[in-house]
Amino acid sequence: MSDLIKYNLEFQITSSVSILYNRLSNPSGLAVWFANDVIIKDKIYSFFWDGHKQDAKLLKKKDNQYIRFKWADDDEAESYFEFKIQIDEMTQDVALIVTDFAEDEDEKEEQTNLWTKQIDQLKRAIGS
Repeated sequence: MSDLIKYNLEFQITSSVSILYNRLSNPSGLAVWFANDVIIKDKIYSFFWDGHKQDAKLLKKKDNQYIRFKWADDDEAESYFEFKIQIDEMTQDVALIVTDFAEDEDEKEEQTNLWTKQIDQLKRAIGS
């Protein structure tokens, strides 16, 4: 088992919490920004990109707060990826916190760039 690097990325989102959560948790919402198509069956989310399929198991979720997945082909026991909605108590600004794991700093940098591109697509999809 390797030592994974856990990291969090924070993105400011101009959106209502319910709209944002819908885009993070529902197949139609995820298909707008995360994958070309998404199908859910028995807590398994099947993501399709350009003819390729990757499955992720829903580990846990709390409506309008967070959703956590684990890639089906990921053998690392502690790894997962999570979308968490955070609201600033003073300003009521909405932030999306993405948590993921990388094997090394190079992979972390690659994944950070990919997440940034994906979240930019999400922002455009919700008009943020």
